[in-house]
Amino acid sequence: MGNPADDIAAMPVERAIERLRAIYRGWTRDTTVAQMRRDWDAAFAGCLAPVSCRHVSAGGVDGEWIEPADTPRDKAILYFHGGGFRIGSVESHRDLIARIAVASGCRVLAINYRLAPEHRFPAALDDALTAYRHLRDQGLRPADIAFAGDSAGGNLVLGTMLAARDRGVPLPAAGALMSPWTDLAATGASYETRAAADPVHQRGMILALAKTYLGRDGDPRDPLASPLYADLDGLPPLLVQAGDRETVRDDATGLAAKAKAAGVEVELQIWNGMIHVFQMFPQIPQAAEALASLADFLRKHLHIGHRKASQ
Repeated sequence: MGNPADDIAAMPVERAIERLRAIYRGWTRDTTVAQMRRDWDAAFAGCLAPVSCRHVSAGGVDGEWIEPADTPRDKAILYFHGGGFRIGSVESHRDLIARIAVASGCRVLAINYRLAPEHRFPAALDDALTAYRHLRDQGLRPADIAFAGDSAGGNLVLGTMLAARDRGVPLPAAGALMSPWTDLAATGASYETRAAADPVHQRGMILALAKTYLGRDGDPRDPLASPLYADLDGLPPLLVQAGDRETVRDDATGLAAKAKAAGVEVELQIWNGMIHVFQMFPQIPQAAEALASLADFLRKHLHIGHRKASQ
């Protein structure tokens, strides 16, 4: 017999899975990309965290400042949303980003980078680099900027760092990655070992998203598209979080191992029983725990003190 406590603990995760499946069930071969994007944004729209949101053009890239009250003006997190480079936006991720902002006590610039298939690689990467330059042009030092992102956004955290390093641009203080998609060739063993446990992300779907992003002749092992294949030397400290149930788990574990071998300071957290980007679901207790850990990491590397409970 199963442990009743385990069954109760799993209930919020199962509700999150059903929420995801309800979205995917509504899509057919005839559903347009535009409709998928609208459905995804609508499913995750809303924000209960105490923040202000202000639209901004970040060097020509559409973005939004998401700011708790009384955050330092000389610090910022640059956030890249997930969605397989095909869907997702600041709107769909606003609540997650706001919870990160509140927990870390730091304002966040989130951007709507260009999406495939209209804009293939490296359009999203170019937009991420432009947003990073925008922050520096506003007078922020690289040491006072951290990157954060989930899934495809985690890919952009790494790709932006790598491209900046290769161009001689000073790197940010740190990077926080949630379920990062680092291998567009989908070679990890977890695509097989976690296939039954992952409710959504199967290898065929991942490869289709990769092809949409890269184009017919794109190389899934290009280091700037798939950071798992990059030389990671010189990157700033990284925090990598992933769920044990997700097929892309080895994208996280492989990246962390390679970063550590390259001398990068890296912390890997694998969360038992958790799904892809479980942090998006506040009803899952482990989501709050993971974001608290992520916020501690960001505060440490941005040198932001803990906020008083009254703030």
